[in-house]
Amino acid sequence: MPEPKNRELEKKLGIPFKNKALLQEALTHRSYLNENTKWETPHNERLEYLGDAVLELIVTSALFRNFPSKQEGDMTSIRAALVNHIMLAKVAGELGFEGYILLSRGEARENGRAKEAILANTVEALIGAIYIDQGYDKAEKFVRARILSHLDEVLEKELFLDPKSTLQEIVQEKLKVTPTYKVLDEKGPDHEKEFVVGVFFDKEKIAEGKGFSKQDAERAAAANALKNWKK
Repeated sequence: MPEPKNRELEKKLGIPFKNKALLQEALTHRSYLNENTKWETPHNERLEYLGDAVLELIVTSALFRNFPSKQEGDMTSIRAALVNHIMLAKVAGELGFEGYILLSRGEARENGRAKEAILANTVEALIGAIYIDQGYDKAEKFVRARILSHLDEVLEKELFLDPKSTLQEIVQEKLKVTPTYKVLDEKGPDHEKEFVVGVFFDKEKIAEGKGFSKQDAERAAAANALKNWKK
């Protein structure tokens, strides 16, 4: 049974859960139930849905208070850099999450983007569980300590810059065309679908990108085009 490990995670988080089942639910991936049909704990997708909304509200509120002169578009870009799968997977790694998530044997062997999505989604599920079990203030404290603490990094490295906008400005100026994007492939189940998107200048494919939403895949394709295109 995973309870001793969960107590270890509670100590690491500094959050003793009142309802231990909520923490267990946050750590249970859908795939685990496929191989453990008698497991009574639900998978974490409902908590992930709630945690995503709570996370967005907390980060939005913090940016609104801290940057009174920034416009909506700038704050939206900064928020996206703080709450995307890459950043949340990084946070999961800092917490050593991988050793606590219940996965199928197949999912446990996954690496790369698939594992990144599982880790990120589990962070969102954990935020949802904290919110239900401890209330908004504790959820906000967790987000401030673990996610908003990366704000300086996002600003210093300019991780908030939108590669699609940058690419469009350069290409329109130099080639007088507008980059277009096309979904080339879709892989995986609906709840973890990965998209492969190509970016084209007129009819020429310049680069591809992958992501767990079409928007993320388009941004990845634009970023790859900026790296590889001979300007």
